[in-house]
Amino acid sequence: MSVQSIAEPAHAGLARRWATTAVACSGLLLIGIDGTVLNVAIPAMQRALHPSTAEVQWTVDAFAVVMAGTVLAAGSLGDRVGRRRVFITGLLLCAAASAAGGAATSPGQMIGSRVVQGAGCALMMPATLSIIIDVFPEPHLRRRGIAVWAAVAGVGGLLGPVAGGWLVDHASWRAAFWSSMPVALLAAGLAAWLVPESRDADASPLDHRGALLSTAGLGTLVWAVVAGPKHGWTSPSVLAAFAGAALLLTAFAVWQARCRAPMLPLALLSAPRVRLGLAMMALISALVFGSVLILNLYMQGVLDYSALRSGTRTLPATAGMVVGAALALPLLNKLGRFGDRTAILAGLTILAAAFALLATFTTAADYRALAVYLVLLGTGAGVILAAATEMVMAAFPGERAGLGSALNDVTRQVGLALGIAVQGSALSAIAARRLHGPGDDVNALLAAAHVPGGPGPAAVAAAKDAFVHGMTRCALAGAVLVGAVAVPVAWSTARTLTRSREARRARP
Repeated sequence: MSVQSIAEPAHAGLARRWATTAVACSGLLLIGIDGTVLNVAIPAMQRALHPSTAEVQWTVDAFAVVMAGTVLAAGSLGDRVGRRRVFITGLLLCAAASAAGGAATSPGQMIGSRVVQGAGCALMMPATLSIIIDVFPEPHLRRRGIAVWAAVAGVGGLLGPVAGGWLVDHASWRAAFWSSMPVALLAAGLAAWLVPESRDADASPLDHRGALLSTAGLGTLVWAVVAGPKHGWTSPSVLAAFAGAALLLTAFAVWQARCRAPMLPLALLSAPRVRLGLAMMALISALVFGSVLILNLYMQGVLDYSALRSGTRTLPATAGMVVGAALALPLLNKLGRFGDRTAILAGLTILAAAFALLATFTTAADYRALAVYLVLLGTGAGVILAAATEMVMAAFPGERAGLGSALNDVTRQVGLALGIAVQGSALSAIAARRLHGPGDDVNALLAAAHVPGGPGPAAVAAAKDAFVHGMTRCALAGAVLVGAVAVPVAWSTARTLTRSREARRARP
C-alpha cells in the first residue's frame, strides 16, 4: 500500500511544512475550544432559551457523544478520500454549527448545532495529526510535529473556558459561539492553500458495517459514561446503555476479525507499544482533565473566584503542557526505542508529585501552591501525551495515519469522559458522607452560598470543608494510581534495557 500526495512532503520546504502544521494545529485548538466553551455559557444561555434540565444535559452531552462515536470512522474516511478534504469539510461544518448555535432561538436548535459541531470536530480531529505525519516522513521531524500537536491538544481544552468566560462577560453567550466561525473559515482557506492532499492510494472501500457498529458502540458508551453521574450508575437507562455498548463493540470486534477489508485491522492492536500508548492516553486524559474540572469547582466554590478568574488561573497548566511536550523530544530522539517508555516514566513521576501536592490543599490554599500544582500537572501530562502519541502513530503505516490518529483520539475522548464522570461522582460521594447525609449535594450548597436566603455561614463552611475533603482524597487516590502504574512501566523498561545490553555483549 502507498500514500498518494499531490505535493511530496519530503521535497517541500521546511517552512511550508511547519506552516501546514500550524494550520492543522489551528483546527485542533478550535476543537478544544468548541468542546469546552459552552461550559461557562450555560447560565446565560438558560436565561435566554429556557431549556429544561434534560435539554441542558443534551446540549452539553451531544457534542461529546457524536464526536467520540464518529471519530474512528472519520479517520478511516480521511485515509480513503483525502485528509485535507475531510479536514476542510470538518472546518466548514464547525463554522456553520457555530453560526447556528449563536443564532439559536430554541433549545432544539442549540442541540442540533452541537450535534453538527461534534460531527465536524470528529472529521477534523484525526486529520490534524495525520496531516502532520504526512508532511514529516523523517522520524526526528515527525516526533517534533507530534510534540507540538500534543501540546496544542492539551492547551485547547484549557483555553475554552477562559475565552468563553471573557466573551460572556464582555459581549454575550452568543458571541462565545460566533467567535469560532471566522477562525474556522480562515483555517479552511489556509488549508486549501497550504495543506497537501494525501490518501491511501490502494485503499479498499470503506467498511460501512464496521463504521456503523463502531459509531453506535462508542457513542452509546460515552453516553453511558456522561449520564452515570446524572442518572445514577445503577439506573436502568445507564446499565442498559453499558450493556448495549458492550454488545455493539463486541460485534464490531467480531466483524473486524472476519471482514476481508476491515476498518480497524485488529493485528495493529497486538503490538505492546500500541497497547501501552493507548493505555497511557486513556489514563492521563481521565486523571488530568477530570482533576482540572474539580480544581475549577474548588476555585469557584471554595475560594470564591469568578468563572473567568478561575479559568485564567488554570493557565499555568497550558505552559506546563508546552514545556512537557518539549521535554519529551530529547528523550524520544536520543534514547531510541527506550525513549518513549522513559518519557512516560518521567511524566508519571511528575504527575505523582502534582497529585501529592493537591492532596495537601485546604479551604484557604495560596495561589502560589495552585500554580505549582498546575505547572506540574501540565508538564507531566505534556510529556506523556507526546510519548504515548508517538508510540501509537509509529506503529501505523503512513497510509493508515488517519486511522491511527482516530484510535488515539477516541481513546482520549473516552478517557476524558470517564475521568470527569468518575472523579466527579467520587468527590460528591465522599463529600456527602462528610456532610453526614448521602443525599447532600455539596456543589448545590456551594452554588447557593451567595444567593439571598441561601444556606447560612456554618452550612457553607461545612460544605467547603466537605468539598476539600473529597478533592484531597481523590488527589491521594490519583497519586497512588499513578505510582502503581509507574512500577510495571519502570520494570519493563529496565528488563528491556538489560536484554538489549546482553544481546550486544553476546555479539561476536
